[in-house]
Amino acid sequence: MARLTSKQRVLGLFRRDPIDTMPCFSGQGMVTLPAIHCLGIRFPQVHLTAENMAESAKKSMHMFEFDSVVVPFDMCTIPEAFGLPISLYANSEDILYPTIPGKWPSPEEVTIPGDYLKMGRMPVVDKALNLLREEVGEDKAIGSWILGPFTLAGQIVELDILMKMTIRGRAKVESLLDELTELIIDLGRHYRLEGADYMNLREMGTGSDLLSPRMFKMLILPRLQRIFDEWDFPKVLHICGFTDLIIEMMRDSGADAISVDHNNTLAETRKKIGDRMLLFGDYNGFTLPKKATKEEIKEYIQGCIDGGVDAVWPGCDIWPEVNEENLLTINRKIRELGRGPSPAVGRL
Repeated sequence: MARLTSKQRVLGLFRRDPIDTMPCFSGQGMVTLPAIHCLGIRFPQVHLTAENMAESAKKSMHMFEFDSVVVPFDMCTIPEAFGLPISLYANSEDILYPTIPGKWPSPEEVTIPGDYLKMGRMPVVDKALNLLREEVGEDKAIGSWILGPFTLAGQIVELDILMKMTIRGRAKVESLLDELTELIIDLGRHYRLEGADYMNLREMGTGSDLLSPRMFKMLILPRLQRIFDEWDFPKVLHICGFTDLIIEMMRDSGADAISVDHNNTLAETRKKIGDRMLLFGDYNGFTLPKKATKEEIKEYIQGCIDGGVDAVWPGCDIWPEVNEENLLTINRKIRELGRGPSPAVGRL
């Protein structure tokens, strides 16, 4: 059997070319505390400089035998660039991701600077992508992600207000979503030029446990289709939570692959989307890398494969505080159990 490089394996998967085995990668954050400790830094420091971001991503990849690196790690880079204050917890010894203590009170008050790419930590992400492209880009795939329009809107406007305004005041919500949609299109292209091989659009706040399928169809789907129609590179749509009721709309979004978490019913999803669509999912990024036994890991990964995925990957960020043996076991089992063809991708 021919052995591919990590990059060939991941990009071959997106092209639906036959590959040697299932890749171990993600479109969510997968920076780990063991890797960070090896670098002699604390968790909050991985967000602050391009060198820390790139090195911690690269070290996590090498330590745990991933086929890709993924940056950035937190959801606050864009809101910060818009001018919202954020808490970085720079002096903390704990695993605390940056947060936004205060948001705009309504959609019509949002202001987006024309030069936002130069603001906050946006240049840090750019430089991290550049460093990774130079250092590992020949052999390893480089992934990045952007929040979808509705989820990003929930990061800059108080979510309870946003949700209420989808019923009363929807025109104002739609105006903000349209503006964010255009920004996301341009930012995805920008990250592609900076070094990303594939892009994950994380529209996490739109599962059926949060928005009705009717609202998803009216408010979310057209903007997803607009984004994916403009992105001419490998692209994934990720939605957390209960997605069984919207999975056909996710399929029709224009993404190359759809990503789901453990609240989704994989076997039913595969039936609904057919065998041409790439399906990624869906292990719990907190429990499996930290608490599961080796036998539980094997059973869970086999269950994902039997459910019809083309790549077993986490349904959200891998929580950094992993059990090193567990995460290595996960990736090695994915390669071992993923040697057979998946529904959309054959094997060499």
